[in-house]
Amino acid sequence: MGFPILKTRVAQETLGWLLAAYLRLVKRTNRIVVEPADIYERVRPGLPLIIAMWHGQHIMIPFSRPDWMPACSLVSRHGDGGFNAVALRHLGIGAIRGSGALGRKVREKGGASAFLAMVKRLAAGDSMVLTADIPKRARIAGVGIIQLARASGRPIHPIAVVTSRRINFNSWDRASIGLPFGRCAIVVGDAITVARDADEATVEAARLALEAGLDAVHARAYELVGGADPGAGLREKQLKALAAPGTAA
Repeated sequence: MGFPILKTRVAQETLGWLLAAYLRLVKRTNRIVVEPADIYERVRPGLPLIIAMWHGQHIMIPFSRPDWMPACSLVSRHGDGGFNAVALRHLGIGAIRGSGALGRKVREKGGASAFLAMVKRLAAGDSMVLTADIPKRARIAGVGIIQLARASGRPIHPIAVVTSRRINFNSWDRASIGLPFGRCAIVVGDAITVARDADEATVEAARLALEAGLDAVHARAYELVGGADPGAGLREKQLKALAAPGTAA
C-alpha cells in the first residue's frame, strides 16, 4: 500500500535534507582515495563531461563531484526520485526528472524531454550524472547515454564510488550505501567519445566499451577497499533470463 504521507512536499524535503546530511557525514569520516590521483586536474579543461555509473551506485555518486564542477543528474519521476532530487539540491547538484525506459515507456517516463534537457544543460556547461543501465536491467548499459554523448559531443567517464563499510541491499541493482568511519575509493575510467555521425555499429561498440569500463572501475574500487562487488555477474544472469523462452523483450 505504501505511505502516502511520504509523497508530500514536506516529507520529501525532510527526507532529502536528512539523506544529504548523512552523505556529508559519510564523506567527512571516510579516508578517500581517488584513482587516477590527478584525474580532476586532467578533465577540468575539457568540461563538461558525462559521468556514468551503474544504478546501484546512485546513492554514493555525489562523492565523485568536486565542488568546482557544476553538475546535474537525471532523477526518476517516480518512487524515491522526489527526495533524491532534494538531496542532490542540498549537495549542490541539479536534477532533471525523467527515466530511462524501453519502447513506448520512454514517453510516459519523460525520457524524451529529459534527453533534450540534458543536451541543453551540457551545452550550458553543466556536467551530467546518470546511470548507464535502465531500471530492471542492472549492469546492461542502455543506448540512451551513448546517444547523449553523440548528440552533445561530450565524453563519458565511467565512475565507481565504494566504501569499505557499507550496507548492501538485496535489490535488483544490488544498491549500497556507505557507512561512516571507513575508507572510500573513487575510481574514474578512461573517456569514451562518440562522434556525431557515428553509425549503429559504432554506437554499439561504445555501449559495450562503457559496460567494460564500468566493470573495470567497480572491480578496482572494491579492490582498493578490500571488498567484493555484490553486483558482479548480474549482467550474465539477466542476459540468460532475457534469452529464456517466453521472456518479454
